[in-house]
Amino acid sequence: MDYDVVIIGAGLSGLAAGIRLAHYGKKVVIFERHTLIGGLNSWYRRHGREFDVGLHAMTNFALASEKTAPLNKMLRQLRIRYADLHLEPQSYSLIRFPSQELRFANRLDELEQSVARTFPGQLAGFRALVRRVEAIPPYSLQEHPFPARTILGEHISDPLLIDMLLCPLMYYGSAVQGDMEFSQFCIMFRSIFLEGLARPAGGIRVLLDLLLARYLQSGGELRLRCGVRKLLLRDGQVREVELQDGARFEAGAVLSSAGYIETLRLCDPLPPETQTHPAGELAFVETIFLLDRPPAAFGFTPCNLFFNDSERFHFARPTRLVDARSGVVNAPDNFVAEADGAVARGDSVLRLTQLGDHEPWRNMRADTYQASKDRLLEEQLTILDRLLPGIRNHVVCTGMFTPRSVLRFTGHIHGAVYGSPQKLRDGTTRIGGLFICGTDQGFLGIVGALLSGITMANRHFLARPSRNETL
Repeated sequence: MDYDVVIIGAGLSGLAAGIRLAHYGKKVVIFERHTLIGGLNSWYRRHGREFDVGLHAMTNFALASEKTAPLNKMLRQLRIRYADLHLEPQSYSLIRFPSQELRFANRLDELEQSVARTFPGQLAGFRALVRRVEAIPPYSLQEHPFPARTILGEHISDPLLIDMLLCPLMYYGSAVQGDMEFSQFCIMFRSIFLEGLARPAGGIRVLLDLLLARYLQSGGELRLRCGVRKLLLRDGQVREVELQDGARFEAGAVLSSAGYIETLRLCDPLPPETQTHPAGELAFVETIFLLDRPPAAFGFTPCNLFFNDSERFHFARPTRLVDARSGVVNAPDNFVAEADGAVARGDSVLRLTQLGDHEPWRNMRADTYQASKDRLLEEQLTILDRLLPGIRNHVVCTGMFTPRSVLRFTGHIHGAVYGSPQKLRDGTTRIGGLFICGTDQGFLGIVGALLSGITMANRHFLARPSRNETL
């Protein structure tokens, strides 16, 4: 046998799983079809500056002293020092609808006070909802297959407050149109509202460099520009992995972070689930604006602004290239540096993320594609000009990714960042020796992706915990 475990994809979950397996002496290799690690959360260089792709913030912020927090459990499992992340916590973020605004920061107090001011009659119900979320173990493998809106309606009677609470949670982690599965809601509510947001001072590359160094130091093998062409099955079991160049390797097991349907489509013969398991439909367009001055110079001080311009919040596949009614404005410079001072930065960055329809983006000719991006850029500048008057005159350069970009660089069907709406919480497929981690396993956010890799490695290759075991 060539490897104990083959991992498909050097994204966050794949790297985390590889670290755990290598720590315990497993012969493990990660096959990555691109030249950079990180998957959906990576970086690129343009005009002499590194741009994060995917990372707005790390969820699940905690102080180093909070030993039981998911962030610190994750770091211990990966043997990475807290101080090496150089985390900058958020100062505050906003949820802004036409008639109301909510403000939240790290820990619950600020959001609770904002609910009390804006929706005083809903405070008791909001507190009851928080208690219900807290009663569910974080990152449990047990599913709670109930629509989140139904559960919220048991506690909160104002549909506007329900929409406002769902808006950031959906933008940061829902693969379901118009709703969330309740266990996914609990993960996101806890990680964003009960714990909070932070950024590594140097962006996503800081985290990726730490993960890669730990993986290689632990004896793991990484092969870049080595895409997997086929998973060869015999008697319902994975037997061999074939790469794009034709090379074949025997593997005791395969752990894929490429997405469930995407992984099944690699199998030879094809399993019937390729025709029945739903693919994700929710895709995004994100534009990165490089500015010659920080957003605070325009009076924009939140770390994130989740905005919605219609009376109700619509989170579904758009009927046009982009749904301009809502979005997220992310300002990395507004995250708070630690006491030793701010990290030196060059030009400032602002990100605008909105829902996009994958189908027209995918089918455009090259010239039409660029023209469509140019027109959309003007529309997005108009949105930002409304939020930050005068900003269009201070844009140095821009970069935009579309569902077509996501499909090209990650292979996610429809460019769906959050994958299929139907998750495999325990990571087990019907094919012997084939397991899933990452987006389609169901843990969400940066920390969630890392915990997914750790939990799947622990569960399937290092131990046999009970179904309800948490990390």
